[in-house]
Amino acid sequence: MRTPSMKALRGLAITVVALFFSLPIVWMFAAAFKTNVQVTDPSIGLIFKPTLDNFKAVIADDRILPSMVNSLIVGVTSTALSAIIAVPAAWAVGRFRMHRAGSLVLVARIVPAISLLVPWYYLFAQAGLVGSYTVLILSHMFVSVPLILWIMIGFFEGLPIELEEAARVDGLTAFGAFRRIALPLAAPGTATAAVLAFVASWNNFMFALILSDEHTMTVPVALFSFISYAGTDWGGLMAASTVMTIPVVVVAVLAQKHLVAGLTAGATKG
Repeated sequence: MRTPSMKALRGLAITVVALFFSLPIVWMFAAAFKTNVQVTDPSIGLIFKPTLDNFKAVIADDRILPSMVNSLIVGVTSTALSAIIAVPAAWAVGRFRMHRAGSLVLVARIVPAISLLVPWYYLFAQAGLVGSYTVLILSHMFVSVPLILWIMIGFFEGLPIELEEAARVDGLTAFGAFRRIALPLAAPGTATAAVLAFVASWNNFMFALILSDEHTMTVPVALFSFISYAGTDWGGLMAASTVMTIPVVVVAVLAQKHLVAGLTAGATKG
């Protein structure tokens, strides 16, 4: 039985942890409204005269907004294609107990994607695709497909198979049972996997740094341009980082209902 003191202690612990993990976000947001002198001055905390110059510079910068468009194109496309491939595959692995295929998924999750960057660059350079959206989408799918598979296999295994068996008795094929029964029931898990895959794509830095050019570079690469041999433009970097987080926050808020349901269900499955 939980006593009031235990509830208060739990609430305090949650608050402390939340504040601890929120500190970098608070610092980023505050630094976006500071000059470089104010950012590097340790005596200036959260009380200062804010300025919008950093955001004006970011909006005027011809790299940031185009790179956000590039990130959206690559992120949405790679996530959609990954879901089209991975969700039916996850259902097949989970329903037909393909343990070897499940092991391959685990291996794909364990192998660092960066270890394949050099051979990928060589292959795509030979094909003349370096600097194109195609190479970025395919490289991001190498991360997204195993991620979605890993999440959805356990989710499908947790769904009652009796519903699909009843549909099969009524005349549906195996794929028909998947499309009409399992897929709608797995919507929270699919939404969760898609959001996580999109965030992973949006934040991917190394693939974009090596495989993109000035026309297809994504936001993380554009942010890197604020760091040079002459120093770091902290105000501009933090303002651009703040702008960069907006699409991810919007996606998370719009998918919040499914995201919470998917994460909660996923914690009790598999």
